[in-house]
Amino acid sequence: MSKRYVRTLGLLAIAAAWVLILSLFARDSVPAVYAGDVAWPDAGTVAVRASTQFSPTAWVYLPVVTSSPSGPVRRVNAPYFNGSVRSSEAAIFWFGRVNSSENYADVRVGYDDSEFYLQLAAFDRRLWYSTAPSPADLTAWDAATLYLDLDGNAGSTPDANAYRFQGQLNWWEPRASYQTVYRGNGSSWVMATVPFSATTGWRGDAPNSDADDRGWVATFEIPFTSLGLSGPPPQGTVWGMAMALHDRDSAAGPSLANKSWPEAMVETSPRTWGQVAFGLPVYTPPQATPGGTVTIRHKLDGATVQDAAVGGYTLCGAGTDFWTQWGDTNESFYNSEHSIFNVQNQSDIADWPCFSKYYVTFPLDAVLSGKAILSATLTLHQMGNAGDINDPDPDNRPKPSLIQVLTVADDWDEATLTWNNAPLALENVGQAWVQPIQGCGSSIPWPCVARTWDVSYAVAKAYAAGQPLRLALYSADSDYHSGKYFTSSETGDWNEVGRPTLQVVWGNP
Repeated sequence: MSKRYVRTLGLLAIAAAWVLILSLFARDSVPAVYAGDVAWPDAGTVAVRASTQFSPTAWVYLPVVTSSPSGPVRRVNAPYFNGSVRSSEAAIFWFGRVNSSENYADVRVGYDDSEFYLQLAAFDRRLWYSTAPSPADLTAWDAATLYLDLDGNAGSTPDANAYRFQGQLNWWEPRASYQTVYRGNGSSWVMATVPFSATTGWRGDAPNSDADDRGWVATFEIPFTSLGLSGPPPQGTVWGMAMALHDRDSAAGPSLANKSWPEAMVETSPRTWGQVAFGLPVYTPPQATPGGTVTIRHKLDGATVQDAAVGGYTLCGAGTDFWTQWGDTNESFYNSEHSIFNVQNQSDIADWPCFSKYYVTFPLDAVLSGKAILSATLTLHQMGNAGDINDPDPDNRPKPSLIQVLTVADDWDEATLTWNNAPLALENVGQAWVQPIQGCGSSIPWPCVARTWDVSYAVAKAYAAGQPLRLALYSADSDYHSGKYFTSSETGDWNEVGRPTLQVVWGNP
């Protein structure tokens, strides 16, 4: 109960506290959105751990008066790997900005039977690390900090279940001096002995020079035994998690402002952090009588489906300066018609101008109020990809991509959307493999190849909140030539079937 935060507010708070106590003993629950066998609490509930062991049945969701950070809670649903984590299939999220003095990061998360895995890839123009590091100044240089709380994102101070893992960039020196870990003591952080690994690598001219570089990577591998667990938590377990990306662009300094995830996180206040859930969400529809299917597509029955891409388009940012223009360039610079878009990523941080994400917003007002969401499917039509599947060199041929769907909480304008101002992901909700194709033409007629994603979980949550469905698509690909090209909402009416389409199957409760 030490992680529950209840704000005193006169008689109302006293009454709420009594309700909380009585509810705990009665194990009363409140409305929640169901994903598989686990009920995820909505914004008006808090999870209270009812036993010392994590298990989907050990959580009770209770209404309380809380003091929480503004805005939605960001969540990463980490996939399980039977064997070592494959970073190209890990859950991905991002934060930060790309310019001459600010940094951006892609973060990949997963777990297996023995460890929690997180890899941070930073776009960073100048790489600097200490040649005589000490635990106290690790974050005064290029470094990353990972925060975990086994009790979830709750509580105003870090207790013994809260950890702070730090890793600074270095080159050839032994890693032992470039990483450290702290643990909460109920009020602050104290240095601790917790075995883990934080390895780093870089791409560019060279660290500790004034020449432009491209970026660096930090990989955290934390054995579950180091956290007092015998193995991975049961699927559905939720921990608190936060990240900080530290930056320095010269030997003399000073250190530059951190980039954080979530944006308003406070390192000593776990209730300001985001969440990491173990396992991908699975939607379990409510009991309902089948009612009908609604198809939502731009211009179909008067619907407006806004979509846009950010990043290097299909041209790897050609015509822009990577550090002063790329991050603030709208897709109109590359293609005024906005007729196609690209989803692309790769693990080589030096190749980051080729990266591209896609954003789309579907209105849900065509689904009548008071209905139950039974299922929902997103369909995109692939019309090409980077690379040639018939390249004589197999290493140069494009490979399959696991493209992930993530929800977005904020509105955006396709005329001004850029890599740097695009909304951060709220939660990863689905994924699907997309194979390379030769491209549309005589062998593949338009609208080309349909690719589908199950977005039932996301549609149900958006519909319940009375919001449109706002999505982002991105991948954690590691291969070069990973770009997959799709038809956008702006394609001509001759190809209207090829526009992004959402089909929602609804029922009567």
